[in-house]
Amino acid sequence: MNNHIRPFRLRAIPAGVWALGIVSLLMDFSSEMIHALLPIYLVGAMGASMAEVGVIEGVAEATASIVKIFSGALSDWFGRRKQLAIIGYGLAALTKPMFPLAPNIGWIMSARFLDRVGKGIRGAPRDALVADSAPAAVRGAAFGLRQSLDTVGAFLGPAVAVAVMWLSANSIPLVFWIATIPAALAVAVLAFGVREPQSSRPPRPARFPLHIEEIRRLGGAFWIVTAIGVVFSLARFSEAFLILKARAVGLPEALAPLVLVAMNVVYASASYPVGAFSDRGDRKTPLMAGLVALIAADVALASAEHLPLVWVGIALWGLHMGLTQGLLAALVADVAPAALRGSAFGVFNLASGVALLGASAGAGALWDAFGPSAVFLAGAVCASLALVALWADRHRTGALTDG
Repeated sequence: MNNHIRPFRLRAIPAGVWALGIVSLLMDFSSEMIHALLPIYLVGAMGASMAEVGVIEGVAEATASIVKIFSGALSDWFGRRKQLAIIGYGLAALTKPMFPLAPNIGWIMSARFLDRVGKGIRGAPRDALVADSAPAAVRGAAFGLRQSLDTVGAFLGPAVAVAVMWLSANSIPLVFWIATIPAALAVAVLAFGVREPQSSRPPRPARFPLHIEEIRRLGGAFWIVTAIGVVFSLARFSEAFLILKARAVGLPEALAPLVLVAMNVVYASASYPVGAFSDRGDRKTPLMAGLVALIAADVALASAEHLPLVWVGIALWGLHMGLTQGLLAALVADVAPAALRGSAFGVFNLASGVALLGASAGAGALWDAFGPSAVFLAGAVCASLALVALWADRHRTGALTDG
């Protein structure tokens, strides 16, 4: 590591990473205004079952992950990442009006599907742009900063949703309409405020679609990191179930977005310091601490019969996200060849997204069959198994400790 760069100094982070973080902040502001109320809207106004909510959320996230593998490979093939990111953010912005106009569950599912297609198109090229823009010595800090800014949007969005609900006598469609504004701003900032670095244009473009030679070039360390990402995704599920749990123990509908506010405040607060800490050469300790936080969150939520313990579980869930999500992205950037970063992020997110689909669909089915406690207890068991596996492999997974 370059010891002349102090990872906790924000000024060491390139301007391009800051701009990409602001783009993420604006889009998450928009998306979380909608997502904070969507589970309640589906169950209350649309008559959806918990299993349907789980399937909708799981399919949406899996769709984003499947699309990421193609957009990532395309960005490596073209040697251009910004254009694909603009297409992805633009598609997501165009889907926002579909939510307040939705007459039925099928329309909502289509809107979520298209929105996640947009996320899939932009995700891998954007993360590859961050990796291209940031020096290796501050890579963890760069991904932590982008994640923190993303998550600032994720708690500001629900906070504004609460205010709009209060001012409008609980008009969820009005919240959805207002969410279209920051989405449009995100596209404008990306188009006019982000420059693509020269390192995004490798001398030998990757083959597309993913060629067997390119798959081999990803290397064994990358597949270890991908396996870890899959295990982490299996151990958690959509945050929609946090909102539904809070509602089940008495949180008023108008205050439901506060669930995501609380979670994302903790998430945003942890992401950058954890990323900067990991640049000192240890990415594994925060990952293991993240699993401990997830286990504690699941136990609290499984046993909670009143709101105070639910808030504890939600905060611990946010801590888990802050300890793990930015680091997993930094790990992919650490181990992937520079010319294949887009493909690597695509493959990683595909594998993780399929696992999240299974986890969310299973959570919905468990809730319908056995109630919310069964959902969170199952999550605690999966997280415990992941923690044991990571601890047992602590001496062999060098990619996690080399920085």
